[in-house]
Amino acid sequence: MRGRLRRAYESGRESARARRTDPDERVASPASPGPVAPPTATVVAAEPSAPVFASTNSQDDGEVPHALRLAAAWCWRLIVIGIVTWSLLKIVGTIRIVIIPLAVALLLSALLAPAVGWLLRARLPRSLATGVVLVGGLAAVIGTLTLVVNEFIQGVPELSEKSSQGVRQIQDWLKTGPLHLSDGQLNRYIDEAQSWINGNTEKFTSGALNTAATLAEVLTGTVLVLFATFFFLRDGSNIWRFLVRLLPVNARWKVDDAGRASWATLGAYVRATVLVAFIDAVGIGIFLVIFDIPFAFPLAALVFLGAFIPIVGAFLSGVVAVLVALVDSGPVTALIILGVVIGVQQVEGHVLQPLIMGRAVAIHPLAVIIGIAAGVVLAGIAGALVAVPLIAVLNTAVRRLAARTVPDTPPDAVVVASQAP
Repeated sequence: MRGRLRRAYESGRESARARRTDPDERVASPASPGPVAPPTATVVAAEPSAPVFASTNSQDDGEVPHALRLAAAWCWRLIVIGIVTWSLLKIVGTIRIVIIPLAVALLLSALLAPAVGWLLRARLPRSLATGVVLVGGLAAVIGTLTLVVNEFIQGVPELSEKSSQGVRQIQDWLKTGPLHLSDGQLNRYIDEAQSWINGNTEKFTSGALNTAATLAEVLTGTVLVLFATFFFLRDGSNIWRFLVRLLPVNARWKVDDAGRASWATLGAYVRATVLVAFIDAVGIGIFLVIFDIPFAFPLAALVFLGAFIPIVGAFLSGVVAVLVALVDSGPVTALIILGVVIGVQQVEGHVLQPLIMGRAVAIHPLAVIIGIAAGVVLAGIAGALVAVPLIAVLNTAVRRLAARTVPDTPPDAVVVASQAP
């Protein structure tokens, strides 16, 4: 018996040594007993295990080509983004009577904020400084509109008489010019135009009836703009800090840095746009005065307002000046004024905007055109005014948020060291 136990012990040690020296040898584990194939048995290879994909949730997904799974992932994410964007646009379109005045108030606040800062440095109370700046700006706007309306009223009779002469000259040119239209053809065209106007009278009337509702919306929006501008100028910093505190702690500094950079961009954009618009208005207005074109001041004011819509605004307002010159002084003067308008536009696009605005608010012209078109579709003229500064602000905010740099610690921040565990 002792000999058998010793031989069994030696056999176990030899088996253990064999397992350690030959890792390919398969021996059933005592924890998971099972049949062991005899040495003379023929082992049939089992099917290879299915590959495991780290990016899939089931084995079926592993059978789908990687490119198709990637395209599907992009598609459903883009669909979600499109649905969210469409919902936001619908919401903005529904409450645009509130959104647009707030956007205009932000633009005015960015324009008037330096003046409020000057008065604050002169030791005026914040509320008084804000009120003085807001009332002064409102008085300047009302005074300018009064001068424009008075000059327009005084010049309407003379322009009407010259317009009649211009229409007769056009009729004579249609008869004697290359078209060689007869009196019967002219009368037929005039009758067709008159019948078209009579047939669309209801549309014009309905639009006039809707003007009352539009006027009420304009008055409501104006009041909202004034109140919002006042509180943005007075309590803008407190409002921004309150909004930042609503965010998670880890995101506050990043969002605060992006918001302040966006506000600086908005202020630079608005002030640069005002300066460029003023230069455009003065340049075109001087030539209107030189050629004795009526409504020189109202037309210059129209160019100033139109310049707030980049690329197309100042040109369209300049076309109005060209038409007035055509009616008043003939085609030669109108062509000269047209050349002046085009020249001013070229100077604005290639010299003034790059020099005044700089690279901080530089936006590609395609983005400007698309933004203006979208703004017109969503909110009309007000949307066109707000679209480009909104794009400039979003451009700065996205660049700051996407940057990998950590914002500097604010000078008034208090850092509390935590105790070691």
